[in-house]
Amino acid sequence: MSLVEVRKRSLTIETTFHEGGPAARTPLKLAAACAVIRNPYAGHYEPDLMPFMAELRSLGKELATELVETLGKENVEVYSKAAIVGINGEMEHGAVWHEAGGWAMREVLGQPKAMVPANKAVATAGFRILVPVHYIHASYVRSHFNSIEVGIQDAPRPNEILFALVMGTGGRVHSRLGGLLKEQVSVHDGQR
Repeated sequence: MSLVEVRKRSLTIETTFHEGGPAARTPLKLAAACAVIRNPYAGHYEPDLMPFMAELRSLGKELATELVETLGKENVEVYSKAAIVGINGEMEHGAVWHEAGGWAMREVLGQPKAMVPANKAVATAGFRILVPVHYIHASYVRSHFNSIEVGIQDAPRPNEILFALVMGTGGRVHSRLGGLLKEQVSVHDGQR
């Protein structure tokens, strides 16, 4: 029996044209692909979560592929991931997404080096979580530090987990606070 049973999925696209200043030459798009699954470990302690993490890779690849098809692989500049675990689960049930979701995005995007930021929580249905994003090739590109809100009105139910992957097409609209620019990235180690 599969450890991954999907109840529903969602795709949200947020488009920002301006932040009070002039309209951006190219609007910023942030997209979140979510899946709500049954938590196979809700209500009891499971010492070995590795089989669950391994099986989640295929779900991660589906969500990452959906985001790339939505935004265009050549346009993706930021990424992230998140999990909201229903209240009968534990934080570690969401932490399995670090490897599974991060691996999937790297695989689909051609192995960018920057770490994949994340957020996770144990919460009730309807909870909204802010998911931090940053530049896919270097974690310290300040213009690309941003976030998107993720959540689904009826999820996660107590015995579910909502997993999300996020990608976007650029840095903040009207970014003007200096720091490392994406054009200055030269070390290619994911940091600078």
